[in-house]
Amino acid sequence: MNQRKLVPLELNLEAEVKSIIQPLLERCSFPDGPVNCAVSGGADSMALLALASSAGLEVTAIHVDHGIRPDSSEEADTVAAAAERFGAQFESRSVSVNAGPNLEERARQARYSALPEKVLTGHTADDQAETILLALLRGSAWQGMAGIKPTTSRPILQLRRSETEDLCSSLGITTVSDPSNNDPQFRRNRIRHELLPLLCDIADRDLVPVLVRQSELFRDGSEFISEEAKQINPTDTKALENAPRIIAREAIRNWIWETRGDDHPPDLATINRVLDVAFLESLATDIGKGWRVARTDRVLRIEKPDAI
Repeated sequence: MNQRKLVPLELNLEAEVKSIIQPLLERCSFPDGPVNCAVSGGADSMALLALASSAGLEVTAIHVDHGIRPDSSEEADTVAAAAERFGAQFESRSVSVNAGPNLEERARQARYSALPEKVLTGHTADDQAETILLALLRGSAWQGMAGIKPTTSRPILQLRRSETEDLCSSLGITTVSDPSNNDPQFRRNRIRHELLPLLCDIADRDLVPVLVRQSELFRDGSEFISEEAKQINPTDTKALENAPRIIAREAIRNWIWETRGDDHPPDLATINRVLDVAFLESLATDIGKGWRVARTDRVLRIEKPDAI
C-alpha cells in the first residue's frame, strides 16, 4: 500500500465549503436522507466521503477489506480516520478472494457483495470514459456503449479524477494508492494509462468529455430501442424477421442476458449469429460457456449446457 500523506490542515470548513467544496457539490447528485458510501481509501472515494458529509447528509463510510494486500488493514485505519474527521460513521467488512485468474473482477464482485444494496460509489467522468472504451473493445451494443448509468448512487459521476485528487490535496486528506491500479495485466489499467492518453494525444484534446457526451447519445438511443424491443417475442423468428434489425438485435440481447444471468450482455457477434439462426441461415449456434441457441421450425430456444 502506498499512502500519499499530506500535511494536516486546521480547516475552517465553512470557508472551505465556500471556496472548494461548494462548486463541486453543485455538480453532484446526492440523494436525500442517510447514505452509505463505499470508501476504499483512494482519492475518488475519499472525495465522495468529504462531499457527502459537507452536503449535510448522515453518512456511513463502509470499507471492504479483500485481504489481497498484506497491509490492507492499514487502509481501513486511514478510512476510519477520515470518517471521524468528517463526522461520519465507519464500518469495516472483510471478504476472502483467492489468488488466480480474473483476480480484479472477482475482487470487485466480492467487494460489491459485501456492500449494502443501496450504497454510493465514487465513479467519476474518467471512469465513464474508460468504461466506454472497455465496452468498445468487447464489441458491446447500444446499452454497453451507454456506459455507467447516472443515478444518485453515483453522485460524483460528473467530476473528473483530477478534481477528486485536488480536493483531497486541498483538504489535507490522506489517501491510499492501490498498486493494482497500475498493473498492466488488467485491461482497464492499460486503457487508463496507455490507450486513453494515446487517443488524447492523437486527437490533440481531452477526450473524456467527448466520450461522456457519446455515452449520453448512446443512452438516449438505447432507451428508445429497449422499449421497442419489449414489444417483440425473441423466440418468434417471424417477429424478428419483420422487425427493424436494430430492434431484433436488442430483443435477442435481452433474452440471452436475462436467461443466462451474466454480468455482461452478449456481444454483437453472438447476437448476429443468433439472428442467422432466426433467419434460417443455420440451425443452431454457440452463445458461450456451453450454452447455445437452436431453432425448431420458426421457434428459437436457449439450451443450457446440461441439456445439450
